[in-house]
Amino acid sequence: MKLTMYQVDAFTDCLFGGNPAAVVPLPEWPDTGLMQQIAAENNLSDTAFFTGTGGHYELRWFTPLAEVDLCGHATLASAWVLYHRLQAGSGRLYFSTRSGELTVTRSGDRLAMDFPSQPATSCVAPPELLRAIEVEPEEVLRAEDFMVVLQNERQVREVEPDLFLLKEIPLRGVIITAPGGTADFVSRMFFPKLGIDEDPVTGSSHCSLTPYWADKLGKTKLFARQLSKRGGEIQCELDGRRVRLLGGCVEYMQATINV
Repeated sequence: MKLTMYQVDAFTDCLFGGNPAAVVPLPEWPDTGLMQQIAAENNLSDTAFFTGTGGHYELRWFTPLAEVDLCGHATLASAWVLYHRLQAGSGRLYFSTRSGELTVTRSGDRLAMDFPSQPATSCVAPPELLRAIEVEPEEVLRAEDFMVVLQNERQVREVEPDLFLLKEIPLRGVIITAPGGTADFVSRMFFPKLGIDEDPVTGSSHCSLTPYWADKLGKTKLFARQLSKRGGEIQCELDGRRVRLLGGCVEYMQATINV
C-alpha cells in the first residue's frame, strides 16, 4: 500500500519554524497499530490521519508513543493540506475526533480552529513536579496537563526541567507559562511521557492557557508566543466554552509511504 504524506510546519509563517506535523490522508482506516508504527517512524511530535470527503472528516492523532485525544498543530496542518493540496474548497471543515467535533475555517492568510475550552483549576503541585522545574511558581493548576505559572518571560525561557522526573507526574505533561514581554503571554510545553521532550508549539494546551490568561488580563483576544527553539505564534480568542486559535502553515515536503 502506498500512502501520500505531507509534512507541514504549523503556527508559523517561516519554514523550519513552528511545529512540524505529518499528515496522512487515508481512503479508509487501517489497523491502529500500523498508524502508531508510522507515527513512531516519523518521530515528530504528532502525525495526523484522516478519512472523509465533502468537508466532513474523521481525524486521529498519534505521537511516537501513543494516540492522543486532542492536537492543535496537526489539526491546523491537516486543514492546510485539505485546503491547499486536496481541493477541499474554501468552506468550513468539520473534523470528528476523540474530543468531539472540531471545525476549521479560513481567516485571511490564517486558519482558525474552533476547539473546546479546557479551564485549569488550582491544585497542590506534586513534589516531583517542583523538583523537576527548580523554580518557585506563582501558581500551579491542572487540566489535562499541569500548568505552572512563573513570574516573567525570562524565567520561562531559562527553565530547564528534569525530564526524567516529569515522566513521574500523574498527568500527561506540564505547561510552563508567564506574562509576556513580547506577547500577552508566553509558554513552553513538555511531554516526555508521550515521547516529546519539549513540544515546539502546542495548540491543545492553549485550550487551557487562553481561559486562564483571559481571566488574568481581562480580555478575550490574546496574542501568544511559545518559546521553544523553533518558536511559534498563536492568536487566541475565548468565546464562552470555546477557544478560537489562529495560525499559519508552511509546507516542508510531500512523500510516499510504502507499507
